[in-house]
Amino acid sequence: MSQQLSPESAGVLSDALRRELIAVRRDLHMHPELGHQEVRTTAVIKERLERAGLAPRVLDGGTGLVCDIHPTGDARAGRSGRPVLALRADLDALPIPDTKTVPYRSTVPGRAHACGHDVHTTVVLGTGLVLAGLAARGELPQPVRLIFQPAEEVLPGGATDAIDSGVLDGVGRILALHCDPKVDAGKIGLKSGPITSACDRLEIRLSGDGGHTARPHLTTDLVTAAARVITDVPALLARRVDTRAGLAVTWGRLTTGHASNVIPQRAEISGTMRCLELSAWRDAKDLVEEAVGEVARLHQAKYEIDYIRGVPPVVNEPQVTSLLAAAMTSRYGADAVEPTEQSLGGEDFSWYLEQVPGAMARLGVRPPGDGDRPGAAPRDIHQGDFDVDESAIGVGVELLTSAALLDAAQRP
Repeated sequence: MSQQLSPESAGVLSDALRRELIAVRRDLHMHPELGHQEVRTTAVIKERLERAGLAPRVLDGGTGLVCDIHPTGDARAGRSGRPVLALRADLDALPIPDTKTVPYRSTVPGRAHACGHDVHTTVVLGTGLVLAGLAARGELPQPVRLIFQPAEEVLPGGATDAIDSGVLDGVGRILALHCDPKVDAGKIGLKSGPITSACDRLEIRLSGDGGHTARPHLTTDLVTAAARVITDVPALLARRVDTRAGLAVTWGRLTTGHASNVIPQRAEISGTMRCLELSAWRDAKDLVEEAVGEVARLHQAKYEIDYIRGVPPVVNEPQVTSLLAAAMTSRYGADAVEPTEQSLGGEDFSWYLEQVPGAMARLGVRPPGDGDRPGAAPRDIHQGDFDVDESAIGVGVELLTSAALLDAAQRP
């Protein structure tokens, strides 16, 4: 894919728009909202799109938006006969405190944009503004749809609600970006095939007759039973699933007991199941429930399992992955694209890819050279001190704009 885009046709950002988008990102960062609560965020994006002459529609759940941009004189996107290229962003923040000391620190206690969704939203907004400008000049060759999705962090993800609202109607391809603090700003990470993993949530409740620790033989020893579930279930699964599937159960919470000499009557265990392969993910629920039941019964404990289906892996379609690589190369050169590995993190962008081909790129947000400092600790996502090199916003906009234009040139 050697096709090159001129700066004019690639929709290069003006300095004024770069400054505006950084201000938008900081505003969103200061006012984080949790999944399905993104009322202010939705309003901010809606107002800016309307000022650009677009007609965004709030999704059925009351938060999130979908907005079509179509060529001048064409029918509305999705009705012109040409497949729509969709660009997806997520709006929600995380329920953790913002620990940074910056002017744009979160103003909401216990809430932070610690996964970069403020950046994702700003990038897709900026891309929409650039494409709207091209459309007004008669230079947009195909319809493009902007999807601002709520509740990515809430299993099984707000993507399912967005899809139910019709955001994929007429869509031929879909693209997304995700911040990656391990990749330098000015670059992206790409991988064809699976780039994230499946992620489900487990809630297990054990119960039985408690009693005095002096007479454990007369009780259901729930502390021991819980300990065995924690250690034995992952071990059993490791022998019942092909190790290449990468299925792993990891526990995050164990609650039981109140006194050192009392065997409790209840125990609760919470954790996640992550899996690299789609086929293994489809079988995981039955396998996990069977393993938990075997261990609990061995210790004469009653058990209940809430297995909350999360998300399948994000599987990047090869041609769409190549489109992103070509778009980035046309704007920033071949060195701006680097290979990346499959992550064990989950992402509900996968639900879109169950229905249409698409791909997600990892957007570099690390200040170049920052990771080379002696003793430098990575600012990982889902941590209270997470932040980005804001030059990545312009990179993301120019990448998606270039991708939209190259996609139109490649498809009839």
